[in-house]
Amino acid sequence: MSVCFRLLAPSAAVSLILVSSCSIALAKPSKARERATPAKVSNQTPPAPPPRRYFPDKPIQPLTPEIEAQLRPMDSFKECTSCPEMVVVPAGSFMMGTPANEPDRFKGEDPIHRVTFAKPFAVGRFAISFDDWDACLADGGCGGIKGDDKFGRGRLPAQGISFNAAKLYLAWLSKKVGRSYRLPSESEREYFTRAGTTTPFWFGNTITAQNANYQASTPYGGGPHGPDSKGPAVVDSYPPNPFGLYQVHGNVFEWTEDCFNKRYNEDTPTDGAPWLEGDCNRRMARGGRWDWSANMVRSGYREDGLVDGYGYSFRVVRTLNVP
Repeated sequence: MSVCFRLLAPSAAVSLILVSSCSIALAKPSKARERATPAKVSNQTPPAPPPRRYFPDKPIQPLTPEIEAQLRPMDSFKECTSCPEMVVVPAGSFMMGTPANEPDRFKGEDPIHRVTFAKPFAVGRFAISFDDWDACLADGGCGGIKGDDKFGRGRLPAQGISFNAAKLYLAWLSKKVGRSYRLPSESEREYFTRAGTTTPFWFGNTITAQNANYQASTPYGGGPHGPDSKGPAVVDSYPPNPFGLYQVHGNVFEWTEDCFNKRYNEDTPTDGAPWLEGDCNRRMARGGRWDWSANMVRSGYREDGLVDGYGYSFRVVRTLNVP
């Protein structure tokens, strides 16, 4: 049985609706940690996204409480001209981690456990680009970065951002808009990468150079060989996943808020909160890179880096005040 995610219905009369067809509805998680028997990995077709609505139309400004309360999954908004475009991700539940029979997995990706998000939240449609970073730099909120911009700037992802530098950008953005922007937790990052799917990639069991930006000469899961990437791609390259998010696999590693832990255990948060225990001089990163092999751009792959390391980018998240 494939694991589906669930959306909390906007009407108080209905407690939840299932978005994808499943033979058994998801059970309400208990307070005890829930573990899953590894399921057989199968090909699956992601659900078609609902129509997109944009808030606000004109002018671009911070969301009012009234507009924020109207947001639905897949809606998008920008709260200033130089702000990242945000997409509303649904509330729901998913199984975090990878099954024992997933090819080329690592021990740090288990045990599988259920994580539940009580409310929707907003995620940057794209990784932070050089254009985004340069707006902060020009406004005095960010400093220079040891970015690898030999490939260009503009809409390419801003690379070479340390965890601490990402925090400066988030502080600038939060002050500019008057709303709190933050890094995703590691569980949020895997949840919105999978977007309701359970396969190694949101698009299925295998990956090709047409799906993502990675080292395609190393095939995965019986997939084909392809040409290696020559560098990062602009942030709106490749098709978006079912949540409407671009390049959640490959291109650049993205920071999360979580401290480094070798594998999940009984202390791992199951409510979507960041795991702030462990080695906090190292933080978890997700997504993979344009010059990394296919097994390291999977949905469940975990990487860590020093907080002052410079090989990363990031994607912003905003908590929403919605029913």
